[in-house]
Amino acid sequence: MTSYDVVVVGAGITGASTAYHLKKRGVARVLLVDREGAAAGGTGKSAAIMRQHYSNPLLVRLTKSSIGMLAALPQEIGKSGGYVRAGYFFVLNAEMMAGAKANVAMQRGVGVDTRFLDSGEIDSLCPWLNRDGVAAVIHEPDGGYADPVQSTEAYVHGFLAMGGEFREKAPVRALLRSGDRITGVAFDAEEVGAGSVVNAAGPWAGPLAASAGIELSMRTVREQDTIWEARSGRPVPVGSVSNGVDAIYLRTLSERRFVIGRGFPKEYHDVDPYNYKLTADDSFIADVQSRMERRFPPLAGARLVSAYAALYDVALDWYPYVGARAGLDGYFDASGGSGHGFKIGPAIGRELAEWIVDGRTNADFARLSYDRVAEGALFIQAYGGNRG
Repeated sequence: MTSYDVVVVGAGITGASTAYHLKKRGVARVLLVDREGAAAGGTGKSAAIMRQHYSNPLLVRLTKSSIGMLAALPQEIGKSGGYVRAGYFFVLNAEMMAGAKANVAMQRGVGVDTRFLDSGEIDSLCPWLNRDGVAAVIHEPDGGYADPVQSTEAYVHGFLAMGGEFREKAPVRALLRSGDRITGVAFDAEEVGAGSVVNAAGPWAGPLAASAGIELSMRTVREQDTIWEARSGRPVPVGSVSNGVDAIYLRTLSERRFVIGRGFPKEYHDVDPYNYKLTADDSFIADVQSRMERRFPPLAGARLVSAYAALYDVALDWYPYVGARAGLDGYFDASGGSGHGFKIGPAIGRELAEWIVDGRTNADFARLSYDRVAEGALFIQAYGGNRG
């Protein structure tokens, strides 16, 4: 049987970053596999908004690190990850103010460049904004967006350059298990051994874990997005915007094209990851258009370019499952991105690789282990509450 030190299942941003950083840490034989190809799943359809506005210091730290990592890719790997420092805006209503003030204070305390804009700055930086019902706007200069496919491919490129092996069109059918150890993976016509296996299969991580009798409480939900092209002649948003007043988000694709989707709160619909509707619903498109035109008047009359659906792998408490599990050797989770996956994926991969190589990690990162489910140590109430 062919054997590897580590097999990483899933070549989204988290899996690709993990594989790259394992090689960077000197792991000799690392295999990265994907059922399709790099960024072929949820990563490739991510809006890829880069922001650090979270209420939990751990997620703030991970997103801050990921922004720095993507910005450094051209120097480190020789490939751009498509990171654009175009700025991030968070539009709030009055009910959100108290929590936002506490979050900004915490974020600034850990080194994030973020602040509330005064009225004149909103007029200057956000001439595209209808301020009716808006209590405040928070701005992060280092926020913006990235190209999710380009970022993932950059890590795969760096991984291959260091001698890693990547198999595309190679679905893993099962994990191999002997007692309390995961020993490898099974393909259609081959089994390979592994010292450790990383389950970074995203929406398909649950069935993969179940193949070896491993519990993984996670939902797979359908997430829809739209792309619009604005008419010329009026100022339009630049960068990324979380519009908490109307529960939509926007990020720039090009000078006059934008990805726009629904933000929280909204309904989430569970689907089969092997069989779901790939196009967006007409009712969803109309809802987004209505909210978009109200809050961003220059986008009134914009042309719909496309609309599509992808998948979210959602953990019980909306925080990813990452790392080792008590009583099970040779297995590491890296799934349950819950909509945060792309913006924390680079940092997750780096810290997970360190955990695998060193056999330990720091206390805050260890909290992401799936062990928190059995311990009753979820970050927030299951499938509810403020996901940030």
